[in-house]
Amino acid sequence: MTEDRRFKALFFDVDGTLVSFRTHRVPDSAREALREAHERGVKLYIATGRAAKDLGELEGIPYDGVVALNGSHCVTGDGRTVSSAPIPRGEFERSLALAERWGYSIAFELDEGLFVNRLTPAAEHWARLVAHPVPVECDLRALYERCECRQMCFFFDEETERRVMPELPGLMAARWCPIFADINVAGVSKATGMASFARDGGFELCETMAFGDGGNDAAMLRAAGVGVAMGNACEAALRAADHVTAAVEDDGVRRALEHFGIIGR
Repeated sequence: MTEDRRFKALFFDVDGTLVSFRTHRVPDSAREALREAHERGVKLYIATGRAAKDLGELEGIPYDGVVALNGSHCVTGDGRTVSSAPIPRGEFERSLALAERWGYSIAFELDEGLFVNRLTPAAEHWARLVAHPVPVECDLRALYERCECRQMCFFFDEETERRVMPELPGLMAARWCPIFADINVAGVSKATGMASFARDGGFELCETMAFGDGGNDAAMLRAAGVGVAMGNACEAALRAADHVTAAVEDDGVRRALEHFGIIGR
């Protein structure tokens, strides 16, 4: 332990931070560290691009809330919605037209799973990457009428992203993988989700620590009192962080919590 600071809340990305891309599980060292921190009175929040109910790998971890869908749906552990930012109908319709023009598929990310307008090799690769079921192909317009869509995924490369996103000024792209980007309402991020929980929970952002590895974690790492990048993090996350720990498989979460004196004293 080299630091002695008081942190009231910790925020953790999932894929590549708590869950290893290699093993698709949370290391035992991280599970034990999070339980120890929670027992000491520190609030634990999950901050992810996933939907709030897509957290089966975290079973047994006592988190207090979820910054889901990159901040578009913030929900407490008992199911209370703290904030929500659904995709407007006009932006959704423009997204469908652009996908048709440029030849990529788009998806809705819902609590029930990922639903695509057209199943492509990129969408199937996403499923293998995170060990999830292959997305379901369906009529997204009909689905939009029945469900509140807070996040879309565009299965396109970065060059296509640079061409498409200027035509969708009400939306923004966040990327942690080269084959797709998460699409949310402009101005919404994991950082705004953190702020929602800070207001709801009565703590300040300077009293938080955030852990991440992807480009969609960069805003959260900058907003936290201390931003921690995993050793396996991308360059954008490394630049945004105040501290770099070991990779997820090398006990990175536990090492950082011990370093800052949150556990182990």
